Amino acid sequence: MMNSVYFYLLLSGAVLYMMRVIPMTLARGQIKHSFIRSFLYYVPYVTLSVMTFPAILQVTQTPLSGLAALVGAILMSWRGANLIQVAVTSCMLVFIVELILI
Repeated sequence: MMNSVYFYLLLSGAVLYMMRVIPMTLARGQIKHSFIRSFLYYVPYVTLSVMTFPAILQVTQTPLSGLAALVGAILMSWRGANLIQVAVTSCMLVFIVELILI
């Protein structure tokens, strides 16, 4: 049992290492292709969005309160609110919606 845990740790470490080393060895110079540059520019934002979006809807007691917080956060940030204002608005919306529904 314990040997398999070490095996999986080594395997995941090797995969992570290869994912970081292979691109560095293949792209030695500056990337000049505009499509690849824009693709690589947006990869962190897309990855963060893909990890965060399901959690927003599933972490609350009802998906409707998570959706209300998401819409509220988008509207507040669209209007130029800072991070604290957006977070407080989202928390208040979750509290109010769950107070009404539950």
